[in-house]
Amino acid sequence: MIRHAGLVARRVGGLWRGVLIEGPSGSGKSDLALRALDQGFRLVADDRVLTWTSGGRLWGRAPDALRGLIEVRGIDVVSFEPLAFCEVVGLVRLEAPERMPDPATETILGIPIPLLAVAPFETSAPAKLSRAMQAFDAAHKRRI
Repeated sequence: MIRHAGLVARRVGGLWRGVLIEGPSGSGKSDLALRALDQGFRLVADDRVLTWTSGGRLWGRAPDALRGLIEVRGIDVVSFEPLAFCEVVGLVRLEAPERMPDPATETILGIPIPLLAVAPFETSAPAKLSRAMQAFDAAHKRRI
């Protein structure tokens, strides 16, 4: 299944774990992914993510034509050395977050994935991705 999203990953507990970044066209998906790369994340996919399940887990990678490419709006499409694929353990939706939201999930291909709303252009957005990854990984470990 192809999702209109970005996918960035971070090494957590010795394994590459990823977070999908979803939002409408022009909402800041690539911008947030680019800033996350500066915070130690690795690019898996920009704009489109091929997702599948295996062993009761959700995985993602870039379609071949987009592998290693990220749009830097107003500049160009640039190359990065991508991570080939990773397990998806969280979903960030680009929208105004509630102040103290209740935990939420979205089911993707039959797998429940923790969901977090993030305002993409806040200075703290990449730091929030890092914190969310810790929480997503903890939730993931409780599921398996």
